[in-house]
This record gives sequence, structure tokens and C-alpha cells, in this order.
Amino acid sequence: MADRVTVIGWDGSPLTDAARSALGAATLVAGAAHHLALPEVPPAAERIRLGSVALAARRIAAHRGTAVVVADGDPGFFGVVRTLHGPEFGLEVEVVPAVSSVAQAFARAGMAWEDAEVVVAHRRTLRRAVNVCRAHTKVAVLTSPGAGPAELGLLLGGVHRTFVICEELGTTRERVTVVTSDKAADHAWRDPNVVIVMGGTPTAAPEPAWIAGREPATAARGWALPSATYGADPHEGENDLLRAAQLARTGPRVGDLVWDIGSASGAFATEAARFGAAVIAVDSDPDACARTTATARRFGVQLQIVHGAAPHILEDLPEPDVVRVGGGGAEVVSAVADRRPARIVTHAATRDAAELVGRGLTEHGYDVECALLQSVELDTRAWSEKERTVAFLLCGRLPDRAP
Repeated sequence: MADRVTVIGWDGSPLTDAARSALGAATLVAGAAHHLALPEVPPAAERIRLGSVALAARRIAAHRGTAVVVADGDPGFFGVVRTLHGPEFGLEVEVVPAVSSVAQAFARAGMAWEDAEVVVAHRRTLRRAVNVCRAHTKVAVLTSPGAGPAELGLLLGGVHRTFVICEELGTTRERVTVVTSDKAADHAWRDPNVVIVMGGTPTAAPEPAWIAGREPATAARGWALPSATYGADPHEGENDLLRAAQLARTGPRVGDLVWDIGSASGAFATEAARFGAAVIAVDSDPDACARTTATARRFGVQLQIVHGAAPHILEDLPEPDVVRVGGGGAEVVSAVADRRPARIVTHAATRDAAELVGRGLTEHGYDVECALLQSVELDTRAWSEKERTVAFLLCGRLPDRAP
């Protein structure tokens, strides 16, 4: 194992005394091409072009001497420090930090960023990063080859956002460009870059701010709030206890894309968005779409609202992680199952209808759970029954999808 390992953050500024001292004593230096070209790198030192961090870590672990790793920005923020510390290598490192590329990007844009979400986009995580951009009004995306501004713009589709694209920060080739998301695919962008993604309906920030990222308490306390809270039409049959069970079975979370088919007043869609998920609310009734829009604005969440009838309107929607089918029966559930979301929840008013939906989910390879839910609302002044609701709750889980 190397006698000493120092990780140096580089933000384009002159190196500190500590960084120059560590480099001067190095017998092995790992970094990108522009790091290895720094004049402070000893000519006799072994040089490793930093592509795979794991490969470089193995070389460092086997090295006998003093090793230095140079990385852009703050190496402890989505950087190499975590890998080097990991159980596979267990390297003890000293860190010389620098300004993170995210902080630099917001500085170039002249914006505060304590209210921003920060995500990393690789090819395997690109879709989840895009879902965060759908769900939040300010997101910083640390990109990678094949998961850059063009790909972000293409996957956002009909969701309009503004991109501030910061290329090669800290170098002489630094460039900052502002484009709309639909134009990002028209350009070739240089790596590395950071994309600040902004847009959607702004939410009121607390004064003063006290937590980084998404403010967790911008809406009413609690979940599965009474349907009247969302301006529900009493004839639509929305039920807050049924909605609570549906939310529990779908488990919407940050990075997910949720479809809510038959959104009605937007109660389920809004509560799924409050968990941090991206949500597409679909309804064939223009009045329901308008009420869903009003509900989303009142609760300060970002929804994409699509007017149209399922199943045909679903063909052009991006791939979902979880789906609630609020209306349309077995035909719509079958069309949803063709898209292979991890979980599907729906309900039925009769056992025959529940069996039909359940058989369809089973034929599509889903594990099916069905429960008869009965709720009785009491008037606590006289402890008499006010309203009784009975429904069959169905949940399909796809075994080959992540939980």
C-alpha cells in the first residue's frame, strides 16, 4: 500500500502550498490529462490517466511510495474520496479541498443554490436524474459522457426547462451557455460540464432558509389528506383512506416517474409529488385537468398534466416506475402493464371487476395482492355512521424490477 495518499481538488485556481508540497513529493500521480500537465507534477513520477477510479485505486493500493490523486472541484463531493475510502481499497487519504464544480457553476450564473437539488447523471442513472429535473424547480446535474445536456433535453420531452450549461469550469476553455431544454440537443457540449436546470412553478422559500435542497414542509402536515382539501368533486368517489393505501403500495420517491391515470382533483398526483417523485397526471376531463393544475399550484408541486383518454394517450409518455390507475378498468391496467412499471395499483368496486384486473396483471407477470378495504366515517358528536366506503385494492409488483 502507498505510504501516503493525498487527494487534491482542482478548480483552476493556483495550487495551495499544501497541494504543491504533496505533488512535489509524489512518486505516483493520478488525474485527468489537464491535471497531469500541471507544472507541479514531478517529471519522474509515475502518471495514471484517471478514467476508471477503481482501476486507479488498485494501482495506488499496490504502489510503494507517495501517491497523489488530482480531481476537479471538491473531491469529497460526489468525488474520488468515497471510492478510495471504500471497503475494497480502504485507503487512508489526506484531502486538499477546492471549490466544487456545482458551487462554481452557480457562481458563474450569479445564483444562490442552497435550494437546489444536486444529482449525478451517468448512463445508468440518467432517467432518474431527468425525473428529478421534472419534479423540482432548480437542479444541478453533474453530467458524464453519454449523459449530458443533449440527453437531458431529449428525455425531458414536453417539460420546458431552462439550462445553464457550464463547460470546462476553471480552464481557459470555460464557457457558460443559457438555452432552453428543447434546444440543448442542437449543440455539441464539451466534457466535463455542469447543467443548472431551472423552471416550473416557483415555490415560496422560507425566510430565512434553514435546510439545503427541497424544503420538506411547504404543504399541509400529513398524508392522504381529506379529499375536500384538494377540491374533489364528491361524485367522483375519491376516498382519502383508499388513497393512503395506494400511496403506501406504490411508495413514490425521489427519482421515480409516477403516472396517475384518472387524476380527478389531483389528490394522488399531488401527494406523490410531495414525496419528491416526478408525476404525470392524465385525465380525459378538461375540468379535472384544470382542478389538478390548481391543486398542484396550491401545494407548490411540479406536475405534468396530460389531457386525453387512456389507454391511447399513454403511448407517447416516458417510461413510468409506478402507476396508479384511477379509472379505465382492466383495459387500461393491461396497457399500463405492457410498459412494465415496477408497481401498479388500482381499485375495483366489485369482486368480478377485481378478478378481471387481477388475472390481467398475473398474465403480464406481476405478483398480485388484493384486499377488500372498508372504511366507515363517524360523526363524533353522536358517534353515528356518516359514510361507508367499500373497495377492492389491487397491487401488482413486477419481480424482475427493482423494489
